[in-house]
Amino acid sequence: MEFLPGPSVVELKLEEVLAALADPVRLRMVGLLAVTDTERSCSPAGFPVELHKSTLSHHFKVLRAAGLTRTRLEGRNRFVRLRREDLQERFPGLLDAVLAAIGPAEPPTGSR
Repeated sequence: MEFLPGPSVVELKLEEVLAALADPVRLRMVGLLAVTDTERSCSPAGFPVELHKSTLSHHFKVLRAAGLTRTRLEGRNRFVRLRREDLQERFPGLLDAVLAAIGPAEPPTGSR
């Protein structure tokens, strides 16, 4: 399997994680990833947010660069997954506290 580059667990920085989570769209994306706790397609159909594809790609890049997500490549398709275990190892309880604060995310309906 091929993955896009991202920081290792020891390279995760709290200020970068929090900066990535400061954006409401990215916070919602993380909430949606946490609901299923599996990888999801990076396509607009995989995330029910009203954004242009390029803007959505930017948000995926920010989340990956901060170490919140891992992106797997499969041909021309990309799949993203929350790095829950890595975040828990580096910053115990942080992700759970953030997710509790935002409340339950709505599961995706598959439509935009």
